[in-house]
Amino acid sequence: MSSAVSMASMSTYAILGCGSVGHAVAEELESEGKDVLILDHDEGRVEALRDQDLDARTADIAEPDVADAIGDRDVILIMSSDVAANKAAVENIRSRGDDQFIVVRASDPVTADELTELGVDVVINPSEVIADSALRALETGELEHRAERLAEVLSRGERLAILAHRSPDPDSIASAVALKAIAESLGVEADIRYEGEIGHQENRAFVNLLGIELAPLDRDDLSSYDTLALVDYARVTEYDLDRQPDILIDHFEPELEYEAEFADIRPNVSSTSTILTKYIQEFDLNLSEEVATALLYGIREETLDFKRDTTPADLTAAAYLYPFANHDTLEQVESPSLSPETLDVLAEAIRNRDVQGSHLVSNAGFIRDKTAVSQAAQQLLNLEGITTTAVFAVTDDTIHLAARSKDIRMNIGAVLEDAFGAIGEARGHSTDATAEIPLGIFTGLEGNGGNRETLLSLTEQAVKSKLFEAMGVDVEVEGGSGGEPANGS
Repeated sequence: MSSAVSMASMSTYAILGCGSVGHAVAEELESEGKDVLILDHDEGRVEALRDQDLDARTADIAEPDVADAIGDRDVILIMSSDVAANKAAVENIRSRGDDQFIVVRASDPVTADELTELGVDVVINPSEVIADSALRALETGELEHRAERLAEVLSRGERLAILAHRSPDPDSIASAVALKAIAESLGVEADIRYEGEIGHQENRAFVNLLGIELAPLDRDDLSSYDTLALVDYARVTEYDLDRQPDILIDHFEPELEYEAEFADIRPNVSSTSTILTKYIQEFDLNLSEEVATALLYGIREETLDFKRDTTPADLTAAAYLYPFANHDTLEQVESPSLSPETLDVLAEAIRNRDVQGSHLVSNAGFIRDKTAVSQAAQQLLNLEGITTTAVFAVTDDTIHLAARSKDIRMNIGAVLEDAFGAIGEARGHSTDATAEIPLGIFTGLEGNGGNRETLLSLTEQAVKSKLFEAMGVDVEVEGGSGGEPANGS
């Protein structure tokens, strides 16, 4: 169809073949005040349509003269169940050389492809349309039921503790913020708690700029809450609280068994923020700028700005949030200044980099802030020719490793799991992952004793060799820290 003709300008329609599908379309168009001409070979059916004050005429839609009869119509809808007749009608219409918009019914993918090759603009399969409609209705009904159950569990107490995962990321924090807004709309006081630290500078900027209220978990105070909710918590491998959660919401299947009264686990979406956005919509909350901005950032971060495992649900949630979010704040969050320690770690990682092909592995030495390792891995991914980075560093008793990859052939999460899953804790996605390994596994030494340089050298040799092996890189790793890279880069 010519781009000069808009759908809004289309006002005249022809329906060829008017069974149950065509009849339903005709009635809908008539209700919108459209000029509709109906052609069908069944005289009895045509007479019945005329009795309903519809413009219906008897004709065999496969005959060439039908194309002339509907030559003045903007849109042609061919709704017959006769595949051969539909194809003939399309061929006759297109042979005239007119630029009419043609919609045709098909019953299977093969017929759909054949009709498309004949010049049809849109092919529809009524069975698929009905199935899609049924699934949407089921999804809507299921969400409504879940929202009612969530409200019921939330409303049983006066105080709610929302626990984000250890050292929470934006998805976990945003999800907690949204659940707090839902709880408070029901008259329930809610507090967000977390363990670990909010160390990554973007995450700190995220919390500070949006004024998000959250505090470290005090286990002694947990008993004062009537209800406990875990959000974005499934990847936790140890749960040592004295009570089971009442609410569990996540986009990953939990690695542990919980006895939550309400659980909503959706592996078919890519962020917990997406799930909470659906609940915000279902509860019809007056969405604040802070909550909208938090949720949009949570979705964007978890999907790497819609470049990783993004689903239609993530996109529709983001589209809903977009008009309500503060985009100046988002820009500030995504461009925080680097701390002096992060710069030091990045400089050390650059100096000690070992590049094999497009893979970079580096030792950042001894550190205090483990989040600087993740930032260094992300920054080094910007180097020319580099598709995969892994940066590791040592605290008192742990090796902290962060990896990033933009190589579509590599799942960096699987690489770390393969290399270190049996001796430490590895977690992550196809494009970013982290690992923590007890220092004594490789060296038999502790970080606060013995010769630090020897300790670092032993660690570097062991970690590099296992990493490159898991990446499929056959290389002889040179020992020693602070020296030149193995390949002279």
